[in-house]
Amino acid sequence: MILFGESTPIPTPSMTVNPESVTPGFPGFALIVLIVVAVILLIWDMNRRIRRVRYREEVREELDAEEAALRARDEGDDTAR
Repeated sequence: MILFGESTPIPTPSMTVNPESVTPGFPGFALIVLIVVAVILLIWDMNRRIRRVRYREEVREELDAEEAALRARDEGDDTAR
């Protein structure tokens, strides 16, 4: 049953371009490999920098705790005199 007139056949597209001429080939592969290597190196460097910041923060906390303990001890010695 056709509602709006006769149906027309849908044309099948034919291949007009050589499939080998539209592939990225070796230059495309090499570019992707370079991008992947660059991203891996950037992630590695970022992790190193973040770890360094964490270590510095831990050292600061330890130094602050030692300093607070020394102050508390000094204040305790001053009140005993």
